[in-house]
Parts: sequence; structure tokens; C-alpha cells
Amino acid sequence: MTRVAAVDCGTNSIRLLVADVDPATGEVTDLDRRMTIVRLGQDVDRTGRLAPEALERTFAACREYAAVVEEYGAKRLRFVATSASRDAENRDDFVRGVVDILGVEPEVISGDQEAEFSFTGATNELEHSTGGEYLVVDIGGGSTEFVVGRTHARAARSVDIGCVRLTERHVRSDPPSAAEVAAIRADVEAALDLAEETVPLREAETLVGLAGSVTTVAAIALGLTAYDSAAIHRSRISYEQVAEVTERLLAATHDERAAVPVMHPGRVDVIVAGALVLRAVMERTGAREVVVSEHDILDGIALSLV
Repeated sequence: MTRVAAVDCGTNSIRLLVADVDPATGEVTDLDRRMTIVRLGQDVDRTGRLAPEALERTFAACREYAAVVEEYGAKRLRFVATSASRDAENRDDFVRGVVDILGVEPEVISGDQEAEFSFTGATNELEHSTGGEYLVVDIGGGSTEFVVGRTHARAARSVDIGCVRLTERHVRSDPPSAAEVAAIRADVEAALDLAEETVPLREAETLVGLAGSVTTVAAIALGLTAYDSAAIHRSRISYEQVAEVTERLLAATHDERAAVPVMHPGRVDVIVAGALVLRAVMERTGAREVVVSEHDILDGIALSLV
């Protein structure tokens, strides 16, 4: 077993996985998995720059994670940065801060690389349980990745329809107005058209959904009274359940969404856009259900270290 640490820094959250990985089997044994909402992508869509306060929130989380990595004695560390830091003019400030704290340079990966890691992490344990290809959909804060494949990615595309980006771009009302919802939907449909130029969205047998928007919708659909990763992981949520939860979220105020037991405080303002993306994907693909995975890009990063 090789002890590794993987960090995924996205638009809305930064996450850490410390795990023992078996190079022979690809089995990943979690030692510590944690997530912090830092909203690194705050206003990036509008300004093109990482805000100073967003950088400081992210660096504070990095200092916490550095202590955890040291405590577990991980032999290898890989830090991957995704949509927000890809888009920012001042990403060099971000890189210098991470190097100072964690001693490794963040890899600002392309959307296609992000998609490959997400696919590997999500399907590593699924590939022997069902037949046919998977369509893995990773709904992030700044972008959404679409990947089709069986044991490896056959086609992938990243498009700029993350829940933070769509919320900042369109939502001004509480709850969102019909016009705001229509604007989000128009952006999503245009992005799906773009994705479909590269990825055959309608050919896969199984839709696999990743990241906080998907897991939160699943937790609500399952009627959980507290967030339970074990109950959510590999759950199957029907299109009807996704549509019903989306309608509930669309009708709810900020305070009503915040009162949902499984809702992370950092997702309250962006979950509506995330749910709309998931529903639109299921409508476009014709998927009757989504298999929800708690394993994602973090697991893919960890596997890449061995």
C-alpha cells in the first residue's frame, strides 16, 4: 500500500483525501476525507481575477490540510486546481501561496484532464458491476465535465455551466424568478449542445453523477435527516425524484433551503443552479436514473500517484 494525499481545489470547495492505495488492485482506503467551502471562484466570471478574500479563505484551508498530511505521513502529494484558477488572470498569486504552504505546485489542469480524473475516480469500483458504458457528469462550481467510456474515457468535454458561475451570472431574486430560471436553463442547453459535439451524451447505459450538487439532491430525495455518505454513495435516484427536488428548491427561499438538514451552508445559494443542471442533463440524455458517486476526482488524483 502507498500512502498518498490528493487535493482538489475547485470553484466552490477545496477537498482533501489522504488514503492508502494498493497499486496492484487500485483499491483506495480512505484515512481522511474532508471538504471546505472557500468559494475561490467568487466573482471570477465577472472580474477575471481571484478575489483577495477568496485567496485567503483558500490558503487557510491549505494550512489546515498541510497539518493533516503531515499527521498521516503521506509519501506523495498532488494538488490539482480546476475551473476558477484556470480562468483567473492572477492565478500566479494562487500558485505561490499553495507552494509556500504545502510545498507542491498546484497543477492547473485542463477541463479534459479534470474529466479523466473524475471518470477514473467514479468508475474504478463500478467497472465490474454493470455492463455498457458510463456517462460521468461532474457538476462543479465553475464548470461541468462530461465523460463517456467503459474502463477509460473515450470522449470528454468541459463546459462552463458550474453552479457558482450560473448563480452569479443570473440570480438576483429569492427565490429565483421565472426569468432567472429561464436564463440559467438557456445557458445549460447551449452548453449541452456544445458538449454533445464531442461527447455522445445519449449512448451510455449508465449515468453517474458526481460532486456536491448531485449528492445534495440525492440526500434530499432519500429523505435523510443528516448527510450520510454511506447512504448516498451508489444510490440510484430517479428522474422523477430529481425533478421533484428541483421544483422544491426552486420554490424555496434562502432561509428555507438553509433549513434543509442535509444542506451544507456553502451550497445554500448555489444548489438551485446545480439541481437545474442535473435535471437538464437527465432530460437531454433520457436517463431514467442517476447513480450517485461520492468517489470522484479526488480518488482519480490519488490513483494517479501510484
